[in-house]
Amino acid sequence: MLPWVEKLGYPVPKWDFRVPGVTSISADIHKYGYCPKGASTLTFRNAEYRKYQFFAFSTWPGGLFVSPSLLGSRPGGSIAAAWASLASLGESGFMDIAKKTMETAVKFREGIARIDGLRVLGSPHMTIVSMGSTTPDLHILALADVMQDKYGWKIERQHRPYCLHLSVMPPHAKVADEFLANLEECVGIVLADPTLVKQGSAAMYGNAGSIPDNAILEDFLTSFLDRVYS
Repeated sequence: MLPWVEKLGYPVPKWDFRVPGVTSISADIHKYGYCPKGASTLTFRNAEYRKYQFFAFSTWPGGLFVSPSLLGSRPGGSIAAAWASLASLGESGFMDIAKKTMETAVKFREGIARIDGLRVLGSPHMTIVSMGSTTPDLHILALADVMQDKYGWKIERQHRPYCLHLSVMPPHAKVADEFLANLEECVGIVLADPTLVKQGSAAMYGNAGSIPDNAILEDFLTSFLDRVYS
């Protein structure tokens, strides 16, 4: 997305091979590349760096072996589907998507900044927007819970610091005004009811944050996943 955003005239700090210290760039093209999951790219500054990515094994009984990645066998279908998606959109398609998405992201940023008790974290250069609280009376995760319970908005919760994360996509252009109106209303609901911080994800993350050793949390997460696959 960043190359198209820069071409549209938005200020974007240099991040690619124009920066001397950048030797490789990886991309999960299923997100803002709008490709099926299962394919990603890794681009190197030059062939000298790229050769260290390769793995060669000359003493394998099955014959001489060399692979460009950790995976010896990879499905070609996801790669072909990704290429078809990228080729179908082309430069003009990505420029149109970037224009609509950036305009929507700016609307989100400006709308969030106008709501008392909320702030935009940092100075986003692209279409990712994170919001936090300006007052301890407004727990941002409780706000996410109310937005989901009352209006069905599912917002990604994050911590360190507590915040809400929005990955703005083209369909959000049609619902941005509704979202911001619901957001302002739900801020008032959370401020009026201090008990909401003891419920839902706000309570879960609050309890997790009170555990002094992160290793305990990681053991719990590992045990949880182990049960899922049992």
